[in-house]
Amino acid sequence: MTENLAQSIDQLLAGGCSEEALRLAKAKAAQGNPDALMLLATWQLAGHLLPRDRVAAGRWLRAAAQAGHVEAAMMEVALTANGGLDKEADWPAALALLQSAARSGPLARAHLDLVDRMHITHTGLPLEPAERHRLTNDLDAYLLPGFCSAEECRHLAEAAIPVLEPALITDPLTGKVREHPVRTSHAAFLGPTRESLPARAINLRIAAASGTLVTQGEPLVVLHYAPGQQYRPHMDTLPAVTNQRIWTMLVYLNEGYRAGETQFPAIGLSIKGKLGDALLFRNTLSDGQPNPISRHAGLPVVEGRKWIATRWIREHPMSPWERGT
Repeated sequence: MTENLAQSIDQLLAGGCSEEALRLAKAKAAQGNPDALMLLATWQLAGHLLPRDRVAAGRWLRAAAQAGHVEAAMMEVALTANGGLDKEADWPAALALLQSAARSGPLARAHLDLVDRMHITHTGLPLEPAERHRLTNDLDAYLLPGFCSAEECRHLAEAAIPVLEPALITDPLTGKVREHPVRTSHAAFLGPTRESLPARAINLRIAAASGTLVTQGEPLVVLHYAPGQQYRPHMDTLPAVTNQRIWTMLVYLNEGYRAGETQFPAIGLSIKGKLGDALLFRNTLSDGQPNPISRHAGLPVVEGRKWIATRWIREHPMSPWERGT
C-alpha cells in the first residue's frame, strides 16, 4: 500500500474513525488506486468494516489485479483454484488468471513455470499415482519416496517464510500468551489466500495419495525447526469433534539436519525422510476413535534446520477457511 494512504488509513482506524477510513478507501478505489482496491477486498474477505462477502471480495480483487496489484492477482488465482470466493473451485480459470498475470509479473511467471513442470492433468490432478511403501503392520503408515520435487519443496518453504510465527497458545486460566507446551517450532498456515497454484496441485496430489477429497484437507502447515526445537509426543486427532482428523501427511522439505526424526514410540518406528519424501499415516481406528498407536513426535533437531509440511485430513469435507486447531 502506498505510504500516504496506509498512514492515513492507520491514523483513522487508530482514532476510532472507521467510517472515515472506509470512505477514504472507497474514494481512492473509485479513482482506480490498486492499494485501496486490495484493502477493500481484504476487508470484505474478513468482514472488517464491510460485511463478509467473498463474492464481492472477488470483484475487488479482480479490479485490483487489473490495476496492477501483484498480491491481489496472486490471491485471486489462489481463491479461484480452491473455491475460497464462495464459488466452485475452478483450476482452469485459475490457470488462465495465472497465465495472464505472468505476462507482466515475475512472481506469477515463476509460479507458472513450476506448474508447467508438474506432472498434472488440465485440472491439476496428478497424472500418475504416488509410490507407496507400507512401513509397519501395526499402523496404517506409508512412506512415499520422491513425493515432491526439490523445486516444489523450495516453493512451499519460501511461501511460508513471510508468515512464520512461533508456536504460542493462550492460557485459558490466565489469558496470557505463552509457549506452546507440545510444539516449539515456528509454523505458517498456507490458508486459502496463500494457496498458490503449485501448492494447490500438491494438495490435490496429497488427496489422491490418501484416497480422499481435496476438500477434506485442512490448510497446509509448514513447520520450521531450529536446533533444539521439537514437536513433543502428541496425537493429531482432536477432542470432541464430529469431523475428525483421520489421516496426516508429512512432506519433508529439506535434508542436511541432524536428528529430528518422526518417531512413533508405541511401535518403535522412526522415520527421517529424504528431500521430497512424504509420510502418510492414519490417526483413527476402524470405528473412528483415535488410535493411540498413532501418537508421534518430531524429535529435537540437533544441528541444522528442518522444514516440513503437514496436511491434516478430516473425515468429511470442510470449508477452506477452517484452519483447525
